[in-house]
Amino acid sequence: VQLVESGGGLVQAGGSLRLSCAASGRTFSDYAVGWFRQAPGKEREAAAAIAKDGSRLYYADSVKGRFTISRDNAKDTVTLQMNSLKPEDTAVYYCAAKYLSPTSARDYYVYTRPSDYNSWGQGTQVTVSS
Repeated sequence: VQLVESGGGLVQAGGSLRLSCAASGRTFSDYAVGWFRQAPGKEREAAAAIAKDGSRLYYADSVKGRFTISRDNAKDTVTLQMNSLKPEDTAVYYCAAKYLSPTSARDYYVYTRPSDYNSWGQGTQVTVSS
């Protein structure tokens, strides 16, 4: 599956951005999806993740209550709504997808390690000014 992120940009602290991850090539509903971010000099970390069947969500403690992940399988997209942004949210944000076969018993799993995923987008820059 090919992934393309959009929606990044420059915003003042307290503002909002909406990131979208569009999939092509395969049915997105066969994938668990995660939004990762990587700031300069830091490791890539999971900001949010959603199970293949959408039943479970994961949020990093640093974004709980501010970020919302959702998926629309009919449109092959996963969205990350980011509110109350802080300067420490500044990073390159990546969409990642993990394929799960139709017979998988893990449709409700959320995956939070970069090594769990085998498809990545090119990333989109989010910069929050103070």
